[in-house]
Amino acid sequence: MRVNKKQKITIVIALLVALVVGGGVYAFTASNTVPTTTAGSGSGSVSGYTVSNLHYNLNATAPANIDSLTFTITPAVPSTGSGKVVISAALSSGGPNTYTCTTDTAGTTVTCPTTSPQLTAATLTSVTVVAAQ
Repeated sequence: MRVNKKQKITIVIALLVALVVGGGVYAFTASNTVPTTTAGSGSGSVSGYTVSNLHYNLNATAPANIDSLTFTITPAVPSTGSGKVVISAALSSGGPNTYTCTTDTAGTTVTCPTTSPQLTAATLTSVTVVAAQ
């Protein structure tokens, strides 16, 4: 198969175009700059809390409803700042429901209102406490 002069010129032009386009692409990628940043890692020990004296406070009019949960937690969770206690109530149907709790000024007695949505004794299967300082 012979290549005539016109085909040779076409091939040379195609190669030149490919080189120009490739060089332009390289020029754009070579000009990226990334600002200096800082990254790091660290570690710290995480100890658990002990929950005791869990008490279910039933509604006086409709005792099938649980209006709040109270319990003792150690070590103390600060009642201000970053201290936070949340419970998750697992239910036999629907849920789980999450409730935000408050601590007393000592940070050891926790109260969790469970009326919104209303927690009922019939559907409650377990309670998970999440606490953080």
